[in-house]
Amino acid sequence: MKIALIGYGRMGHLLEEVIKSRGLEVSCIIDVDDQEKFLSEAFCKSDVAIEFSTPASAVDGILRCFAAGVPVVVGTTGWDNSMPEIKAICDKGKGTLLYSSNFSIGMNIFMAMNRYVTRIMNGFDTYTPALSEVHHVHKLDHPSGTAVTLANELTSISSRFKKWIEKEEGQKAESGLLPVYHKREGEVPGIHTITWESEVDSIIMTHDAKNRLGFARGAVSAAQWLAGKKGFFTIGDFLSDVTGTGGIFNSNEIVS
Repeated sequence: MKIALIGYGRMGHLLEEVIKSRGLEVSCIIDVDDQEKFLSEAFCKSDVAIEFSTPASAVDGILRCFAAGVPVVVGTTGWDNSMPEIKAICDKGKGTLLYSSNFSIGMNIFMAMNRYVTRIMNGFDTYTPALSEVHHVHKLDHPSGTAVTLANELTSISSRFKKWIEKEEGQKAESGLLPVYHKREGEVPGIHTITWESEVDSIIMTHDAKNRLGFARGAVSAAQWLAGKKGFFTIGDFLSDVTGTGGIFNSNEIVS
């Protein structure tokens, strides 16, 4: 199997290691100064591409994959405004894409927990939620794409919180709004925390990524699953298929 890499930062290098460790081939590596490689034979003959670049370049890279007929797994976040356009292209049969704001298997289990607990909390209005995320100083977008996904799912399920709002640390949100906080420090791979507070106790759920290896392994597994398929997919489609767990991994992270 031949996999092309779009973006060759720290994640790109880690993806390369995982791909080779599985006996697969890195067919082409395209970084910011190698855009002509999108037209190369090596890229066009790839079975699938994995895109981890920047919010500013993600959409262009996706469209170039579509033009070359190469299915693409996308882990870049921060380009949500273009999601409906990209999905429409796939729905017309002119592109194949699998998107996730986070390819960690553990995080996707955490997301399923978030949806489950939020449904329970619809019956307990004495608890008030808040969401926070911490990432390394190199991360450009905030809140993180994962935090946005978690917030969107919580507010879509909750009967009391219909929208989320980004707040500075320590600031409270207006009634009916879910506060989302972010922090950038050091080389933190990613920490996401959801807290439900009441006058008598706190319920705290945290996913703490120890390193980026989980993201890379999940993305490569998704790429192996996507090869040969047609259409628009999420990591929920992939995980539901390989685990046989039905809709437990279904999410609302895709803009319709």
